[in-house]
Amino acid sequence: MSEAPSGGGTFSLYIHIPFCAGLCDYCDFYSVPVSPEDHRTGPFVEALLIEAAEALRAYGAPQVPTVFIGGGTPSVLGADRMKRLLAGLRSLLPGKPEELTVEANPESADRDFLDTCREGGVTRISLGVQTFHEPSRRALHRVGEGRFLRERLHLAAELFGENFSADLITGLPLQDEKILRDDLETLLSFRPGHVSLYSLTVEEGTALARRPRSFLPPPDKADRLWIRGRDFLEAAGYEQYEVSNFSLPGKRCRHNIRYWRMENWLGLGPAASGTLVDDRTGTGRRYTVNPDVDAWLAAHVSGGADPGGAGLASRTEEYLDRPTLMKESLLMGFRFIDGPDEAAFRRRFGLSLEDAIPRTLDAWRRRDLMRRDRAALNRAGLLLLHPFLMDAFGEIA
Repeated sequence: MSEAPSGGGTFSLYIHIPFCAGLCDYCDFYSVPVSPEDHRTGPFVEALLIEAAEALRAYGAPQVPTVFIGGGTPSVLGADRMKRLLAGLRSLLPGKPEELTVEANPESADRDFLDTCREGGVTRISLGVQTFHEPSRRALHRVGEGRFLRERLHLAAELFGENFSADLITGLPLQDEKILRDDLETLLSFRPGHVSLYSLTVEEGTALARRPRSFLPPPDKADRLWIRGRDFLEAAGYEQYEVSNFSLPGKRCRHNIRYWRMENWLGLGPAASGTLVDDRTGTGRRYTVNPDVDAWLAAHVSGGADPGGAGLASRTEEYLDRPTLMKESLLMGFRFIDGPDEAAFRRRFGLSLEDAIPRTLDAWRRRDLMRRDRAALNRAGLLLLHPFLMDAFGEIA
């Protein structure tokens, strides 16, 4: 899979740090609980840099516009290991990324860590706040104590200005409209440039899925909470530019926009995935690195990485045929307030959105759920993304 795609020759880079201080009940991302002294974190950073060098050499990208270091919890690496990772990436990348994001949890995002990120070229910090309400945090075994949140948000604002993001979750146990409003008012007092507002989802296989459903607010109440949160953010000047993402002017997450545009990205680290699109054929390839940090480390330490496969020691691969890639382009593109990139869609598939899903677009326009200026869902339509996509997929052979 070392052949470069034709979609402009650029690749974003996603780097997965699979370590966390603990596991929250609702999380279904691959992560491994570690202490700051865990012997694996140092070799892990060195292995990531080896993998990055092999991937960039194999694909030969002339530009890496965005880098996102996520997890897990990258901040559990600590300042010294993050400094090494950032310095190593600077030496490997073909130029300075337009955006370099690092995710962090407040309990491990101390001044030393945030200073290291800023000095290492990080342009954007993403903090996992979720809620300030301590009973809701404890109910879901959320790692860290609420008392750290204000201190670390203040630090993020001091060091990054508005160039930081924070996540909040609605539909939590013991949450009501007043608690959510308090969360939003407290968070916005620090003026983050970007807010992700998620509705709690019960994922199969998580500890939360084993709890009785009565543990959470009823679905209609959870939906109302999210809508109240959306309305509050919009009234405060934050634009909803994607289903769950809001920003001040100029503060959208460029890396995530590349996902929603189905542009190329490479994934590094256990459980990371990469997607490469060939605009000439309207097809693509996706790989996912196996979620086993110990096996991944062993492969790199023993020299088992495969240079012909971009250094990804053990992974699964998937071919995205034309109908599959078209559906994924609609799935991702219609999450975005501007809809799919129409020029890219036509270049990739040889037809316009109007040609691909004419009945769906017409029906949803008649229901006043589409924007008038382009093929994109409006504010009300975004709430009904799933049924819209079911209609659209029904038109694609």
